[in-house]
Amino acid sequence: MQTNKNVVRVKFKDTKKYIFSPTPFTFQTFLECVAKKFDLPTMDVKVLDDSKTEVDEEAFEYLLTRPDIGVLEIFIPGTATLDDSLSSSSYLGDTEGTSESDDTAVLIRSPSEKNQAEERRLAQMIEDILKSSPGGEKVINEYMRTKSLSDGRRRDLVKILVAQLTNEHGTSPSRRLKEEYAKGIISLFPYLADPRSKLGYEHYYNAEDGSGYLAWRIKTLQKESSEVRMKRQRQPQTGGPTTDRDPFKEDSWLNDERQCQEAIALMKHTADEAVVKEKMRLTLAYRQKNAAPIPKESSDILSIFPRFMDIPGLIDQDFGLLFGDATSAKLLEKWSTNIKPKDIAQSRGLTQTSELQDLIQNAEATEVEEGWDSDMSSILILVHLLPPSSQGRKRPGKISARKACDYLVKFIKTGTSIQGHLDSIGESLQPYLLVVGPKRSRIQSSFIVIDQHALPCKASNSLACVDELFKAHFVFGTSYCQELTNVYSFLQTTIYDIDVETTKVNPRVSELRARMLQ
Repeated sequence: MQTNKNVVRVKFKDTKKYIFSPTPFTFQTFLECVAKKFDLPTMDVKVLDDSKTEVDEEAFEYLLTRPDIGVLEIFIPGTATLDDSLSSSSYLGDTEGTSESDDTAVLIRSPSEKNQAEERRLAQMIEDILKSSPGGEKVINEYMRTKSLSDGRRRDLVKILVAQLTNEHGTSPSRRLKEEYAKGIISLFPYLADPRSKLGYEHYYNAEDGSGYLAWRIKTLQKESSEVRMKRQRQPQTGGPTTDRDPFKEDSWLNDERQCQEAIALMKHTADEAVVKEKMRLTLAYRQKNAAPIPKESSDILSIFPRFMDIPGLIDQDFGLLFGDATSAKLLEKWSTNIKPKDIAQSRGLTQTSELQDLIQNAEATEVEEGWDSDMSSILILVHLLPPSSQGRKRPGKISARKACDYLVKFIKTGTSIQGHLDSIGESLQPYLLVVGPKRSRIQSSFIVIDQHALPCKASNSLACVDELFKAHFVFGTSYCQELTNVYSFLQTTIYDIDVETTKVNPRVSELRARMLQ
């Protein structure tokens, strides 16, 4: 014989049905049977009796002991039926006298209004971060198009959010913050939620075991930061682009955090380039303090100061503020009149490969078909004079000077997609020049490529672009490319006269420097 413990009457809208169970009901099996009987998509519910008092697992077990459970009524949340029922009840909270009337259970599919408001807030937070960060619009657009994210876009999403999270709260954000970001992701992108998990966002952050994409990315940053600190502790500070330094002279920098954040917000939205340049000048000290100390974080600088990517001249301005206008102008002043003739003369003592011969001819203004212009050819001759050094036991052997030139400058013809080039190169930590034109000797536009971003150069002539490329290392605190360390160290200590006493250079660099300065 069936008892109250394994048969219950349930009403949904205007339909009443019996719910049977071969074994006595538990609260969980009751919800499962109700969902199956009425074809409900979820068991994430609340249960109310006819007095609109919430029934939890303990109360449900108590109701099963009563002689007449009555009818348990189901309401879908957000409908007029539910809202009217709740507002018209004249005995909310009254649990007496229900034995002679039907009991009511309300199964609510969605969160409470408070939870819904919180989800909207978190979704808006994630959307704002993505829309204000390089690459964020691509994440949003791919989701809108496919209702999913590829592995690459998911990695972009995680990198952008973790960069924002750690920039605001340090490299050890609280569990609450990580949960908010994870919840915000599936609130903004509901199709990314895991339907089989408890909360839906555990693959982005699981507070129980500290796993998930957000947690893993944070641990990677913590490890990299720790390795950098340990390396700095083991080795004495040397000169170069990764050295912490103060601006060339004291100025009216913005040092107040609130003022800096307001200036950053203004720069992201204003179309007035003069305003951007002035605010960039005022935030130099903030930028150096918060962005420069850790190499390999140039993408984070660009996420905070994205106008580097659309306003030419900001790199040159920052470098001038760091070292002074006199130092900033040295390459353009000295190269053509003093260094270039000696550069060509020294190259004649090298083994004359066909590539080197072409560069020498072009440097002397005797154009070779498909060759570089005179200034770029003379710079590339310097790569032959200072080829890459052997890279040690872990990376045996060394590449040729011709191959090393590819780490300095790459050429694409007019009409070629710059974005297509960026998408094809993979991650690039050290800057290089990307030049565009009908041929190598007629460059129409130039970009500095760093961390898969193309920053427009202020000038189109090749010597000025190389000047700006060198300066980008100091502005973004980025170490020199291994294959070009000798070349950049020569420019730094011989021409710009930066950190000469504190920079350890290869003997070949010292030898060439002595010859050039005679």
